[in-house]
Amino acid sequence: MSARAIAAIASLGLLANGMALSAGPAEVTGDTMRNTDAPASVGDWQSYSRTWDEQRFSPLNQINDSNVGRLGLAWYDDLETFRGVQASPLVIDGVLYNVSIYNIVTAYDGKTGRKLWTYDPKVGAEWARLACCGPSARGIAAWNGKIYIGALDGRLIAVDAKTGKEVWSEQTFDDKDAYSITGAPRVYDGKVVIGNGGADYGVRGFVVAYDAETGKQLWKFYTVPGNPADGPDGEASDSAMKIALPTWHGEWWKYGGGGTAWDSFAYDPKLNLVYIGTGNGSPHMWHFRSEGKGDNLFLCSIVAVDATTGAYKWHYQMVPEEEWDYTCTQPMVLADMEIAGKPRQVIMQAPKNGFFYVLDRATGKLISAETYVSENTWASRIDLETGRPVLQPGAHNTTTPHLMSPSWLAAHTWHPMAYSPLTGLMYLSAQEQPSIYARAEDGAFNFVHHRSNSGQGYGNMPELRAKLQQEANAKEKGYLLAWNPVTQSEAWRVPYAHPGSGGVLATAGNLLIQGTIDKTLAIYRADTGAKLWEMNIDQAPVAGAITYMIDGEQYIAINAGWGGSPVYNLGPFQTSTAKLLVFKLDAKGVSLPPLPPPSALPRPPMLRASEAQVGEGRALFGQTCNRCHGDNAVGGVKDLRFMTADTHAKFNDIVLKGLYADKGMASFADVLSPSDVEAIHAYLIARGNEDYADASAKAQ
Repeated sequence: MSARAIAAIASLGLLANGMALSAGPAEVTGDTMRNTDAPASVGDWQSYSRTWDEQRFSPLNQINDSNVGRLGLAWYDDLETFRGVQASPLVIDGVLYNVSIYNIVTAYDGKTGRKLWTYDPKVGAEWARLACCGPSARGIAAWNGKIYIGALDGRLIAVDAKTGKEVWSEQTFDDKDAYSITGAPRVYDGKVVIGNGGADYGVRGFVVAYDAETGKQLWKFYTVPGNPADGPDGEASDSAMKIALPTWHGEWWKYGGGGTAWDSFAYDPKLNLVYIGTGNGSPHMWHFRSEGKGDNLFLCSIVAVDATTGAYKWHYQMVPEEEWDYTCTQPMVLADMEIAGKPRQVIMQAPKNGFFYVLDRATGKLISAETYVSENTWASRIDLETGRPVLQPGAHNTTTPHLMSPSWLAAHTWHPMAYSPLTGLMYLSAQEQPSIYARAEDGAFNFVHHRSNSGQGYGNMPELRAKLQQEANAKEKGYLLAWNPVTQSEAWRVPYAHPGSGGVLATAGNLLIQGTIDKTLAIYRADTGAKLWEMNIDQAPVAGAITYMIDGEQYIAINAGWGGSPVYNLGPFQTSTAKLLVFKLDAKGVSLPPLPPPSALPRPPMLRASEAQVGEGRALFGQTCNRCHGDNAVGGVKDLRFMTADTHAKFNDIVLKGLYADKGMASFADVLSPSDVEAIHAYLIARGNEDYADASAKAQ
């Protein structure tokens, strides 16, 4: 009998407060994950969303709607970065394990914040550019005394939970390909499951499972077909590729095809099914990817596979003919509920496209789907007989710019959502951010390795684009949404001034916890949405909070480091450095350092470039830079409209020579020529001059 099992027996009747007895570092097993609410485990947070069903609900209720006003900061750690920190920590047997940028993992005493060890996998700074959306990681996994890291550069690493020493490391993809890993690995009954990103850069999506003890590969499942001339892959997905292949046309394999599983998984141990959420196409534009024909399976789908063998079981495709960068990698949640008078085992998802889906998780059959946003220019409804969307007129992209809402900016993106079995509600960070779409002219799309290969056109019809962008700016909004999945209706919402608020956590204390774009941590009543507590933290957390218990005291922890998608109307957005923050009742004596004073907004230099050069720079910026620096050069990791004179002087060296590689801005000399960089610089100067007057007024 394991030490953890002995602890569970000893705790019966003695540990109703949820305190776990120490049984060795990170001793997570199939028993502990099947019994997460048992007294010996209920105080832990053993997996990304606590449980394999990904509900992100905790039965702890020491902190509740009657006493949350007594919450205080117990301890924090400065993560010493201004980049987005997206991870949910783990807490097992009193130790908190956290992962920051570049996959650096630190173990802390969960009560005091004392550092126990740090493991740095030495991911190269160039991966800040090679990974689609920066060097963040969304989480880590634990199993049988080991912590598992999906590194940006493709390594799956196991380290000893007690010492932080590396146990084994396996390369999950060939480093010549444009893959990266930003999602959290999961361990399902001794199998480490990991996906990857890179669809924007031109790769073929796949998921791999490894033996948690040895690192031996167990199975591999491709999410889209490869070159038919190569024949079967000899992998678990071969039978599924027979289903997918007829839905593709042209020579898609030259561009990868996409479908990367870059974030979401779930697991039903009784059905022995792993659920995979798949991503967008590569390139985005269906016209170039598949000659504008076919559904292109399994893009933007949920695919269920056998956990033991990886064999295909069923799929449901949310977005046939995908060409809007609508990923279906958003969180998937399993629950049991009564619908239309019948008990149902369901899987739920609210992907980018603005519809909330409820499926039978054993068969994949669609139960219901309704839009959860006020405007949907993609589809009017989901046909319950066929399971297919009924597209709005003009939804497919042509060379004429048009607004799409939802857009690639997402009605709901990767930010964790939570389901409370007590209220029966799903909670998520929703937003409405239209974006301009137009495909490139025939002959104008050129595939470039390790560059965003959307197939979009960026520079045509500038007057129409300016008008559409004004419309998009005016429609932008964000809110915390409580959604009833049985009735497919809104229960309540909390509006925010801008999109960009983070993931959520629900607890049995009738609490709903979220980091907000207002640079606060806020706590609401889970049943009504009434605000109970809020603290200014000088950061807008995008990660989901967790909660845990040690020695009879409940804690709430969250990584606070904003690094979300661009926000049109946010303007200059000064934050403190990212921090891991930990709270408990009646904590006193710990305070955050003051926010440094804002710097003056630099005036852009005079624009001297021709309109043709600015137009060229606009297109190059859209192809190369907007994922980090925002649509129309607004927002992002660093707003480049208002660079200092020194930065302008060094611009070419920063982009081509990697002058700021240590800050994550590696050289682009492999994809951009000096004339390309001059054109991008001209475009940024133009954008700065266009927006300076209004932006400087807001800054004051």
